[in-house]
Amino acid sequence: MAQVSKNKDLHKAKDAKKDEFYTQLSDIERELRYYEGHFKDKVVYCNCDDPYESNFFKYFALKFNFLGLKKLIATCYIGSPIANTQLSLFDDESEENKTTRMPHKIEITETPDMNDDGAVDLTDVELLLGSNKNYLTRLKGNGDFRSKECVELLKEADIVVTNPPFSLFREYVALLIKYDKKFVIVGHQNALTYKEVFPLIKENKIWLGYGFTGGAGHFINQHYENYATAGDKREGMIRVSGVHWFTNLDINKRHEDIILYKKFTPEEYPKYDNYDAIEVSKTKDIPMDYTGVMGIPITFMDKYNPSQFEIIGATESEGKGFSNGLWDEKSKVAQPLISQNRIYKRIFIKNKKI
Repeated sequence: MAQVSKNKDLHKAKDAKKDEFYTQLSDIERELRYYEGHFKDKVVYCNCDDPYESNFFKYFALKFNFLGLKKLIATCYIGSPIANTQLSLFDDESEENKTTRMPHKIEITETPDMNDDGAVDLTDVELLLGSNKNYLTRLKGNGDFRSKECVELLKEADIVVTNPPFSLFREYVALLIKYDKKFVIVGHQNALTYKEVFPLIKENKIWLGYGFTGGAGHFINQHYENYATAGDKREGMIRVSGVHWFTNLDINKRHEDIILYKKFTPEEYPKYDNYDAIEVSKTKDIPMDYTGVMGIPITFMDKYNPSQFEIIGATESEGKGFSNGLWDEKSKVAQPLISQNRIYKRIFIKNKKI
């Protein structure tokens, strides 16, 4: 039985490696500019980031002084799925290790201008790491964010910023919540309705950041076919729609009201056949004068202001229901949400300001 469990974990690890999407520096810069005030005197941990390839590590290394960081830590899982090398971190690496990327950690507490050219760039970071072997050390384990080594580093961190494997998003978020960490991470919007994540959304312990341009991100990943249209293709990258930033750091966007202009009519906003709520097909069409429960698409969460609306519940996700009136405790079956012979997946809200 132990061998079966071990093999299962191995397959999960392999799947997670295929699920690594390397985020563009431009996307990181575009989002994190809204959080700059949160980083002063903080320990930032990028715990899913191979510094050879990770733009998260590069972003914080290059902006270490500007942000006023106390320390930057980065750890990577064994093996890098991307072949090219932008930083040469270990002079003593064997050819095999250079290919497989043995797991290691980087901890820096400064980023000086090592070559005295008047600016801090990647050359300075490389020279810094080469000047003191204490900055860069190999890990004893495999570098998995759940490993004992990485959890100990997590305990030290104030803020975690990274793009975790989508397939492990539930476990990743659970770990951050367990150790009460602040974070800015990339995930798919479908995670909003995971049974492990939705209660955190409902309790205002997690919310969405500013997001990717057009609701889609372009990532470096060699394991998936790129289904982007001809006009949206980028060489060597895959387009993933529905990706977003998840955070528990306060941002201005979270306090902006949605401007409502429509009034309720029974004809335009029919009720569901099996739940006491009205159907609202678009966030912009939320009626300004309706006091009851409304069912709206998941995309509403991008505009959600907890001072304006209360989240009541959501329809079932992946066959597992929430306590929202559609979950039948007796039969243990999630009932579909139906209106006018159509089935919906919705988040239920109420307006708190009327």
